[in-house]
Amino acid sequence: MQAIIDQVHAAIAAQTPLQIRAGGSKDWYGNAPTGQLLDVSAHSGIVEYEPVELVLTAKAGTPLAEIEAVLAANGQMLSFEPPHYGAHATLGGTLACGFAGPRRAFAGSARDALLGVQLLDGRGDVLNFGGKVIKNVAGYDVSRLMAGAMGTLGVILQASLKVLPRPAQELTLQFELDQDNAILHMNQLAGLPLPISAAAWVGGVMMLRLEGSGPGIHAAQVKLGGEVNPHGAAFWLAAREQTAALFGGATPLWRLSVPSSTPPIDLPGKQAVTWGGAQRWLKSDAPAGHIRSAAAEAGGHATLFRAADKSAGVFQPLPKAMLALHQRLKQQFDPHGIFNRGRLYAEF
Repeated sequence: MQAIIDQVHAAIAAQTPLQIRAGGSKDWYGNAPTGQLLDVSAHSGIVEYEPVELVLTAKAGTPLAEIEAVLAANGQMLSFEPPHYGAHATLGGTLACGFAGPRRAFAGSARDALLGVQLLDGRGDVLNFGGKVIKNVAGYDVSRLMAGAMGTLGVILQASLKVLPRPAQELTLQFELDQDNAILHMNQLAGLPLPISAAAWVGGVMMLRLEGSGPGIHAAQVKLGGEVNPHGAAFWLAAREQTAALFGGATPLWRLSVPSSTPPIDLPGKQAVTWGGAQRWLKSDAPAGHIRSAAAEAGGHATLFRAADKSAGVFQPLPKAMLALHQRLKQQFDPHGIFNRGRLYAEF
């Protein structure tokens, strides 16, 4: 850790921007990284794990695969089902991007699972926020700002997360529905006491994943009907890791975050729905302004998730008041502006 601190102090003195990187599995996400490489991959390892307390603390460079293997050996898992997007995914990069998988709408986000962080700020100081047990975290904790901040506020050194028991069984049901009816059904089902842990729609088929005890899953299956998909686990893995056909190819991939009950959004291109309707994936060459206007009209926003040309900006432009708030946070945590310049917005 001292080597990381020393490099940050040197960068502050020389006013040299730094690009934070561990496994590099998320280099493609966000605006292009710039600055001298700050390699945190060696800052790795599980610091503390209390299966009974459902809490794990690990250094930021710890591979996700290592963390998940340790949890699985104890019948537990990361609640937000994070995607890896490659073999070298780490805890720090996952939290910095705020990524979550199919379970997010039913078990919470990466931010929801975050109990505390140790952060190296833009003054070269090591700060601790939050705690290591669930009961120590009340109200809005500063640590949660780091989830999705793309490393623009500082270097996540380690993080404490709440974890969950792994479900005993899972089953995937499928239903032939158009997008409009699938969104309607997913929202209706979300309000019922059913063991649904993922809901998606693609290509005229709505998919539901049930998780829990055998009797509980069977009772839900009888109530819901539909057909059993024998390849359900592979479907959800492909959706999580974006290896499904929809996500491939050179056409820009957009991620639209909207209220879950939003009807189908009329945009050219192929679409898929995840998170029970709250996340819409769009493969389209339509102008960025047109896509973002449609998302804003629906009460949400659009992110240019994958594309060769990012000149339109990756993230939806912020209203002036929100931009000012972001800039004040950046000034407080990174007053010299050395961390991941422009990775979120050019303004900071």
